Amino acid sequence: MQRRHLLAASSAALALPGYSLDFAAPNPPAAMRASVDRIVDIAVGIRPFRAQGPRIEAEKRFGKTVVHHYGHGGSGWSLSWGSAQRALALIQSRGVRPGERIAVIGCGAIGLTTARTAQQAGYKVRLYAKDRPPRVHSSAATGLWTPDSRIITSENASEAWTTDWEAMARASFKVHQSYLGLPSGPVEWHDGYVVADEDFDQALPGHIGEPDYPELSSRIADLRPQGKALSAAEHPFRKPHARRFTQLIFNIPAYQRLLLDDFARDGGELVQREFRQPRDFARLPERVVVNCTGDGARKLLGDTSMTPVRGQTARLIPQPEVDYALIYRGQNLVVLPRRDGLLVAAMGEHDFGNDDLRPDRAQSEAAVQRLAGLF
Repeated sequence: MQRRHLLAASSAALALPGYSLDFAAPNPPAAMRASVDRIVDIAVGIRPFRAQGPRIEAEKRFGKTVVHHYGHGGSGWSLSWGSAQRALALIQSRGVRPGERIAVIGCGAIGLTTARTAQQAGYKVRLYAKDRPPRVHSSAATGLWTPDSRIITSENASEAWTTDWEAMARASFKVHQSYLGLPSGPVEWHDGYVVADEDFDQALPGHIGEPDYPELSSRIADLRPQGKALSAAEHPFRKPHARRFTQLIFNIPAYQRLLLDDFARDGGELVQREFRQPRDFARLPERVVVNCTGDGARKLLGDTSMTPVRGQTARLIPQPEVDYALIYRGQNLVVLPRRDGLLVAAMGEHDFGNDDLRPDRAQSEAAVQRLAGLF
């Protein structure tokens, strides 16, 4: 199956074998108050897609050991912890002993989790970043657990790579579970609905210009409970087809703040600095540098293997009574019940290969209007 975007990934997961759950709800879900005058913020971020998959490798450069750790596409938050363990192994393989200070460049999802993973292994860490949350691309992410979203192309997904990806996804999932139940709710499980105009057996069209993505979700089917088809009497939506599912969601502002607080508590230092060329690494006092610059690696390193993929989200005024996610299959609409508001995500027609950070309000308003039509 071709996995073109988040809508395809989410709906495909519902058909996978998993736990059999009784989803009969005693009360209908609260209606989302979907109107354009409730939009309080629009954010744009860039997914750092690499056709070969994330770059996790080390090299000697400018007298430093440089560990590259970037290029996770739409899977940054989801795959971050398992991927950081791979970067840590490269540091350890270079004979760097716990207690030594290392540098991590970048304060997005990959930089923060890499810094925390290194700290937990006994290293002192200094984070260097041009910007910090919420002024990083990771702050604009949806927050849905999708470790297979734009992570690699089908032609590059060998069996060895896929096996390694599965190990990273499982390791990351396990760490995410350790953040459940905290007062700020950085990680939470939510039920959700996928609604559709046509039967779920109908194939979804792909986005023009995007490559083919491999089907990976069956490798971690046991981590995604199986959904259930609902009759018209079991859901309130104005569509003939609906399924109910359960998924992991990150409340990204709370998650970022918690990671930064934990980093500082364990002695981490955060230095605001912009790197314009690789030679800037040589000026750092640390002999080990972990490059977690994400899309920034395109310019910093001249990495032509990177493709920017624009993503835009809008936030509606929070509705605490709405505790479910909603996906309109085939209509480019995902809504998540985050604590900072109802997050409405929708792709534009030309987002692949696009690094334009200017918000397109008309795009978000159209998505909110599609959402309103479901109630």
